[in-house]
Amino acid sequence: MQFLRIRWLLSLAPLPEFSFRVSAPSPISGPRSFQGAPCLSFDIVRDHLGDNRTELPLTLYLCAGTQAESAQSNRLMMLRMHNLHGTKPPPSEGSDEEEEEEDEEDEEERKPQLELAMVPHYGGINRVRVSWLGEEPVAGVWSEKGQVEVFALRRLLQVVEDPQALAAFLRDEQAQMKPIFSFAGHMGEGFALDWSPRVPGRLLTGDCQKNIHLWTPTDGGSWHVDQRPFVGHTCSVEDLQWSPTENTVFASCSADASIRIWDIRAAPSKACMLTTATAHDGDINVISWSRREPFLLSGGDDGALKIWDLRQFKSGSPVATFKQHVAPVTSVEWHPQDSGVFAASGADHQITQWDLAVERDPEAGDVEADPGLADLPQQLLFVHQGETELKELHWHPQCPGLLVSTALSGFTVFRTISV
Repeated sequence: MQFLRIRWLLSLAPLPEFSFRVSAPSPISGPRSFQGAPCLSFDIVRDHLGDNRTELPLTLYLCAGTQAESAQSNRLMMLRMHNLHGTKPPPSEGSDEEEEEEDEEDEEERKPQLELAMVPHYGGINRVRVSWLGEEPVAGVWSEKGQVEVFALRRLLQVVEDPQALAAFLRDEQAQMKPIFSFAGHMGEGFALDWSPRVPGRLLTGDCQKNIHLWTPTDGGSWHVDQRPFVGHTCSVEDLQWSPTENTVFASCSADASIRIWDIRAAPSKACMLTTATAHDGDINVISWSRREPFLLSGGDDGALKIWDLRQFKSGSPVATFKQHVAPVTSVEWHPQDSGVFAASGADHQITQWDLAVERDPEAGDVEADPGLADLPQQLLFVHQGETELKELHWHPQCPGLLVSTALSGFTVFRTISV
C-alpha cells in the first residue's frame, strides 16, 4: 500500500532560538526519537490555496500548542509544511551508480520543508481550535492553568511565508504577542472547546469541573461569556461539538459516561434536551458530529467506537459499535467529504480508518478462510501503526483523504489509497 507520509519532529530551544528536525521514513519504519515538547492538540488552518487538492507536492498549515515540562517553556505555534511528496520506493538491486546519484539528487529536492513561527505561552496547551471570523483567523486555546484564550493568527500566517519576515518576527515580535481575549471564569482546567461552524465567533468551552460556558461575539472583536454554566454533567466535560445544521444545538460528552444534546435557546439550567446516560462503559473522551449525515461518533476509555443516529437518540442505543482499539480512544473525526468514512486514534498507538458503506462480499471466501482476517470488522479499511502516544488527528478539509496526527513521536501526515 502506498501513501504519503511525513513525520515532523520538533525540538524547541529557549526563546527566541528554535530548531527542528525533519525525517521522511518509509511507511513501515518505526518511530524516530523525539526531542523537545510534544503537542497534545493542533488544528488545521484553512488556506487560500484551493479545495480538492490532490497533486503533489502539498502545502498545509497547522496551529499547535505544546505540553512542556515547565509552564514557561510552552509555545503556541504556526507551522507551514510544504514540498510534501509521497514516499519513494528504495532503488532496485540492479540500479547502477549513475541512477543512484540521480536518486540522491531527486531525494534532496523532495525533502519536506517546514517554517515555524511560535509565541510564548505560560502553561501547557490542552486544546487548540481554529476558526475564521470573516477574513481574520483566530485560535481558541485551553490552558492547563485554567484559562481559555483567543489568539489572532494573521501575523503568524504572514511570517511563515517569508524567511526574512519570520526571522524579524522571532527576533522582535514573538515575545510581545498576547491573546486578544482571555476568560478565567472556569473553576479549573479543561479540554473541551468548539467553534460554531454556522455562527462566526460563537464558542463553547467545557472544563474538568463539569461546567460548559457559551461565548457570544460582541462588537469590537471581543466576547461575552455567560457566567451561568450549562447544568447536566456530573463529571469532567471531555469534548463538545456544535451541530453542523442548527445554529443553537450542540452535543457534549463526559467522564460521567453520558452524551447530551443541548439547545442554547433555553436557560442553561434547562438546556439539556436529550441524554444517553450510559453511552460507554466509562469515560467518553471524544465526539464528532457528521456534517453530512445525522450521525454522532464517540470514543471512550473502553476502546469502543460508537455511531449514534440522532434521529433515534432517545432509544439510548448506538446503531453501530466497533472494538478494534484495545486502549482508550483519544480522537475521532468524520471525513469532511465522504459521509460514511471516519478515522480514530487510540492509546494503543493505532490510527484506524473506517467506512460504514463497506459490506463484505459473501462470495469472497478467501477472506473468511483467513483466520487472521475473519475477526476484523468489515468496515475497517486501514490501520496505521508506529506512532507513540497518539493524541489527536484531523482530516484536511481541502486535501481529500489527507490525515494529520500528533503524538509523542511527532506529527505525521499521510494519505492512504483507501479513501
